[in-house]
Amino acid sequence: MPRSFLPSALLLLTLAAPRAQAQLSDAQRVAEMLPTILSNSVSNLHAEGDTLWVGPFLNTTDDDGRTWHDAPTDSLFGTPNRVFSIDVEGDVVWVGLGFNDNSSGDAVQSAGGFLVSTDGGRSFTYRFPQLDAPTDTLEQYGVSRLGALAVIVPQQSPPFDIDYDPVRDQVWVAGWASGIRRSDDGGRTWRRVVLPPDDLDAIRPDVAYDFVLEPQRGGRGNLNHMGFAVLVDETGTVWAGTPRGVNRSTDGGVSWQRFGAEGTANSLTGSWVVSIEEQPLAGRNPVWMATWNAGEVGENQQFGVTVTRDGGETFEQKLVGVRAIDFAFRGETVYVAGREDGLFLSEDGGETWVSVIDFRDRADPDRVLRPGVDVLSVATTPGALWVGTDDGLLKSTDGGGTWTVFRVEVPLNPETPTAAVPRVETFAYPNPFSPAADAFVRIRYELPRAAGVDVRIFDFGMNLVRELHRDGQEAGVHEIRWDGVDKDGLRVANGAYFYTLKAGGETFSGKILVVE
Repeated sequence: MPRSFLPSALLLLTLAAPRAQAQLSDAQRVAEMLPTILSNSVSNLHAEGDTLWVGPFLNTTDDDGRTWHDAPTDSLFGTPNRVFSIDVEGDVVWVGLGFNDNSSGDAVQSAGGFLVSTDGGRSFTYRFPQLDAPTDTLEQYGVSRLGALAVIVPQQSPPFDIDYDPVRDQVWVAGWASGIRRSDDGGRTWRRVVLPPDDLDAIRPDVAYDFVLEPQRGGRGNLNHMGFAVLVDETGTVWAGTPRGVNRSTDGGVSWQRFGAEGTANSLTGSWVVSIEEQPLAGRNPVWMATWNAGEVGENQQFGVTVTRDGGETFEQKLVGVRAIDFAFRGETVYVAGREDGLFLSEDGGETWVSVIDFRDRADPDRVLRPGVDVLSVATTPGALWVGTDDGLLKSTDGGGTWTVFRVEVPLNPETPTAAVPRVETFAYPNPFSPAADAFVRIRYELPRAAGVDVRIFDFGMNLVRELHRDGQEAGVHEIRWDGVDKDGLRVANGAYFYTLKAGGETFSGKILVVE
């Protein structure tokens, strides 16, 4: 009789599949058993020395992926929190947490607090963000006493970006509806940072103003008072990205000048600045920005990348039309995560670009990512280029020429089985499976010795739908893909499907639910 897989293994891989952001069942014990990343959707990457930090569950590797470690914190496991932002400076680690609040029926991104470590991540302290009291409706800015919106709930205020300034021992956060904020005491308290309103290009403390510090909502307020990105560069200049442009301060966040999308070559491609990163080079470091078409404030905007090499005196537009979302650097080489457009790299400061959209594993041609995968994050360690996608983590040791694919490696036969990770012979994921959304379902199995593999897929009436075959595979764990198409090339109907897997004289079976 064929042996079938257990539902709990199916559930585990379904939760870890690209569509799902929900936490793994019994995740802390699962994390101890997994030899690799904890989620196939790798939303955040940050490199510091040899160490790569990975979100959304915060685990690390310091040996180019040979071993992995989950962060010693209870503010992620057992909670709805996910990593929204990471910054590491030496032994100081700051992590911004957020979650999707579904209480209103719609998923609203919300603030979940901060994790801070001063010992390189060996231990963490949890800080909940200081929210305004209902009476915090005034803000002193130089000679002006401004009206201000009190932010009293975490909804719509997730920490989209965070940057620690080791020179001043300050941490800056871009918290969307709560704007740009700064803490001078290790995250115990936070103060508002006053940026120009939408109708002013600059503010300074010795000039009297009467605007209200308020993010735009319901047709009122200011887009420039909403924070999406923040950076303190090597000169101490502070850069704050909003849906209205990039704001620059050369006096520690007191006076500000705003730059927007003016429809000229010497301006941003678009006003919505979603990422700001500094390229370490000899001399003045270039500052790169992902500048999107905000839509609300002009018709001359485009998605793309903007770079300034002189601290904001001039701007250059690159990769016009690309939805850039993250940057990484290795010397003169610039890497750009382009979301649905793929990965881009330039070795000449952005004059010419090479795009990468095929991320096939060099050791296993069956280990591929879904077509049209979103590239969400990018980082470099001394030994590798790392790319986070919504279908796995990628590593390249030759600058993007070839790849190794890391995915959630739930073991088929763990040494110590649990309810979360039982001993099974085969399972399929994601499950349920949508051919339109997922492109293919992966059937996972392990061979004790080299063998050919035959997979037969049947509908609920046990009519043969499709046959898949692999010749002479080596011993070890493998995956075979089914695209939801039958033997005549037609997409199958919704419903339950069963498969048998024959290898080395043994037969195993499993079940796949197809749902569009």
